[in-house]
Amino acid sequence: MKNLFSWVEIPATDMNRAVKFYGKVLNLKLEAMDWGSEKMAFFPGDGGAISEAPGFKPAENGVLVHIHAGNELDAMLDRIREAGGQIIRPKTKIEAEGRGYFALFKDSEGNRLGVYGDR
Repeated sequence: MKNLFSWVEIPATDMNRAVKFYGKVLNLKLEAMDWGSEKMAFFPGDGGAISEAPGFKPAENGVLVHIHAGNELDAMLDRIREAGGQIIRPKTKIEAEGRGYFALFKDSEGNRLGVYGDR
């Protein structure tokens, strides 16, 4: 089966701040592209982008996207804090057997996202 979701856009109100935040958290070099009324910084692998556009607002409530951290969940949570993010639910074991752990955080723009990891 192909991935169920084909694209994710994370809203931003300050593209430079968001690119810096996600660059640090994900250990990536992201480059913002500017098309006048819309700016985007694409994640590797054609899976999504940070997007700044009219009417596209960060939200703390709504759809919840989780970033896969593999075996690096604790390190990613540390990077979130270092980048100025806020952990809003600490690392928590998923009760279903063999499903790993998750945490929730607020990014530099006020979006609520999750992190999923094996340990």
